[in-house]
Amino acid sequence: MLRCRVPEPFSSADVDRLARLARLALTPDETALFSRQLADFLAYAEQVQQVDTSGIVPMSHASGAPTELRADEVVPSLPRESSVEPAPGASPAAGLFKVPRVIG
Repeated sequence: MLRCRVPEPFSSADVDRLARLARLALTPDETALFSRQLADFLAYAEQVQQVDTSGIVPMSHASGAPTELRADEVVPSLPRESSVEPAPGASPAAGLFKVPRVIG
């Protein structure tokens, strides 16, 4: 079992350094809050690592049963013309259609 040494609580300087790396601008209140939250998270991770899992068999799936997958078979798809034609602002010859602007 891996053991993790929990560092001392995060200082404001530690949080400021992480914020700079993530290109975040934090207020002093946010820095104090994140400092406490990071320390709490690492303390919880250490607590989870203390759980004895020596009798537990590792699993590849959370349900414990392998997932049944269908066979990977090549099947024909819709013809481009019939799938593009009913779309608004379509150009069947080019195989394109317009969609509403989503960003900016």
